[in-house]
Amino acid sequence: MPIQQPGIDVEIIERLRMMPQFRVLLHNDDFHDMDHVVRALLHTVMSLNMDEAVRIMLEAHTTGVALVTTCPRETAEFYSEGLRRFGLISTIEPV
Repeated sequence: MPIQQPGIDVEIIERLRMMPQFRVLLHNDDFHDMDHVVRALLHTVMSLNMDEAVRIMLEAHTTGVALVTTCPRETAEFYSEGLRRFGLISTIEPV
């Protein structure tokens, strides 16, 4: 049985966990500098820290694509659109 934390509804967490999950992907481009990409990641996906954002940016830069996060569809669309507002290439795909 999960430990209930104050202010967190266990039923909501369980429903979110059961929702279909989508990957948010960041694709490399040749237009934006690395600092811009890291700033965009940190601004768009608030749960990322600096090290994670740098790792994602470097993975996209070296391999062509990087996994940003996995989350329910609506959240994935929100993150992907946020990255696109920074001029980056981002897509989502089902897990």
